[in-house]
Amino acid sequence: MSDWLAPFRGDRPVESVVTIPGSKSATNRALVLAALSESESLLIRPLRSRDTELMMQALRALGQQILEEGSENNEVWRVIPAPLMGPAEIDVGNAGTVMRFLPPVAALAQGVISFDGDLRSHERPLAPVIAALENFGVSIDHGKRYSLPMTINGSGKIKGGLVEIDASTSSQFVSALLLVGPRMEEGLILQNIGPALPSQPHIDMTISMLKKFGARVEVIDHHAWKVDPSRLHGSEVIIEPDLSNAAPFLSLALVSGGKITIRDWPRQTDQPGDQLREILTAMGADCEFTDLGLQVRGNGEIRGIDIDLHDVGELTPAIAALAALAQSPSTLRGIGHLRLHETDRLAALTREINALGGRVTEFETALHFEPAPLHSGIFHTYEDHRLATAAAVLGLVTPGITVENIETTRKTLPDFPDLWSSILDA
Repeated sequence: MSDWLAPFRGDRPVESVVTIPGSKSATNRALVLAALSESESLLIRPLRSRDTELMMQALRALGQQILEEGSENNEVWRVIPAPLMGPAEIDVGNAGTVMRFLPPVAALAQGVISFDGDLRSHERPLAPVIAALENFGVSIDHGKRYSLPMTINGSGKIKGGLVEIDASTSSQFVSALLLVGPRMEEGLILQNIGPALPSQPHIDMTISMLKKFGARVEVIDHHAWKVDPSRLHGSEVIIEPDLSNAAPFLSLALVSGGKITIRDWPRQTDQPGDQLREILTAMGADCEFTDLGLQVRGNGEIRGIDIDLHDVGELTPAIAALAALAQSPSTLRGIGHLRLHETDRLAALTREINALGGRVTEFETALHFEPAPLHSGIFHTYEDHRLATAAAVLGLVTPGITVENIETTRKTLPDFPDLWSSILDA
């Protein structure tokens, strides 16, 4: 782990055109569906990061062939599906998509499949997926904790049918089961019985991707879904830029009073990060589409915001950085589920911003910000990539902010420090 002194720009406007790497969420969903298909798939411009590399390694351990082709700037992954086989040992790291999407896939394999990961992965919730698979007759050794580490004794099939889960802490529980629904013998009828459902846009993304691979999916209502048993066919998938990863870069425009263009921003998308256009406008930016992509302009003033981020919780660290620099108070609501992400993001943001002189009040499901001048210091990241990029935004106008363990950004951004510095030097 190494510390990184966040580049300080002061009041000089930043103007740049930025190319954001592909979506992690789309890349890992496409990898899973390609492995479950009956013919080859091509993933065009996928994201290469720690989370997607962990997914590739896991699928290869289960017998799938993934060929890395194309050029550095136009990479193509060719997925050649094969029977899912064990034995295998799968390292999930601290990747939510890997630890939640792959146990149902492993249940379709023949053999013993063991799962483990970083220490934090042992603390992250997995019980709804484990319980659902056990309800379908899958043999899983997980002790009494319903969490990692665990071992699945795959029989090569999942009966399927009706299952109820509590997905109030993560929409990934829903996506994990929907992705394998077409391969279940009786299909899948899935009902969320939890009091809420975070990140609905991620479920929409899963459904769109399933349909692209030929699945028959019906949305019964906002808390129930039906997937018919069917054969999936290989597909050519162009991976969109990861719009959530664009958040810290777009923040440069507001913080510096500059202009940032994100190249190839889709005009229609299921990605929750698309809501940045509305959020940043409310905080004082001008957003418009150009021939290059999405252009965001700032005037150097940041307005506070009172907003429910329940469906776009992954944007919270970036919005929190802007709120800490805003000229008026902000309240970020509906984000209690972030306590179970890479770290307890509410506690971490409160602790680290206040250590720099901020005035953040932490509630069970919300954060409140009052304007306050920041000063230099160390921003601890708790191995959370989005905390690291939020700290970089603070350092843009606050000299002397050191970001601890900047390498954690590799989770979704392969070379964040160099990309960030190149933008400021443009």
